[in-house]
Amino acid sequence: MDHCPSIRPRNQLQSAVPHSARMYDYYLEGKDNFAADREAAEAAVAVFPYIAEAARANRRFLHRVVRYLARDAGIDQFLDVGTGIPTSPNLHEVAQALVPETAVVYVDNDPLVLAHARALLPSSPQGRTAYLDCDLLDPERIITSDEVRGTLDLSRPVALTLIAVLHFVPDEADPLGVVGRLLDELPSGSYLALSQVTADFAEESIGLLAETYRDRGIAAQPRSRAEVAKFVEQLELVEPGIVAAHRWRPDTDLDLGLRDEQVSVWAVLARKP
Repeated sequence: MDHCPSIRPRNQLQSAVPHSARMYDYYLEGKDNFAADREAAEAAVAVFPYIAEAARANRRFLHRVVRYLARDAGIDQFLDVGTGIPTSPNLHEVAQALVPETAVVYVDNDPLVLAHARALLPSSPQGRTAYLDCDLLDPERIITSDEVRGTLDLSRPVALTLIAVLHFVPDEADPLGVVGRLLDELPSGSYLALSQVTADFAEESIGLLAETYRDRGIAAQPRSRAEVAKFVEQLELVEPGIVAAHRWRPDTDLDLGLRDEQVSVWAVLARKP
């Protein structure tokens, strides 16, 4: 596994300091979190009681969009940036169940994700998976890494997935430029799937939620639908376009029974022409 220098200070595994990936793991009822993460997560729940439901809806969106890409769009290569702590089924498990030869590169710079990276690597006999320890904010290093170049064929379409990660990147870090640089290296017919927390449906509670994260040293920036649209304005939207995560091709009553303000996450899939 390659190590990619971060343009931000390198995260260290500090159990006394809350971390967004471990808080997300707590919302999903995982076991890879510490007391500081649970305290911060409970503080988040206090201001936005639906956060666990939102996290699960976001995860289901990932599963649906991967199934669509593998089954209907003919995609057998994925670049998943901001992977988070492994939670089965992982992206490659969903995709390879439909297309066994699927290749996946996972990218994250969280030391706990690195510690669990072996859970991301077992692949179908026909497929391939790799893990790159790298920061989203260093797209050049991602694209030129041995993991990406050795696992993916960048002459063929790739799905770039940025699921629940961009709201941890403030505008001053130029997330539009970062995403654009990654897309520049992908050929026509590639896809971008992303999800992003928004205050459009519940302005007060999501504002308080962002403050809760920032008060604990975690960058948090909700974005409006118009701001999310900027990430895909040069791409072709896949129906139903930019919608709340639970409304993107729902296939379970778990999503059909949710309200937009309970999820407060925009989701979109778009194709590079």
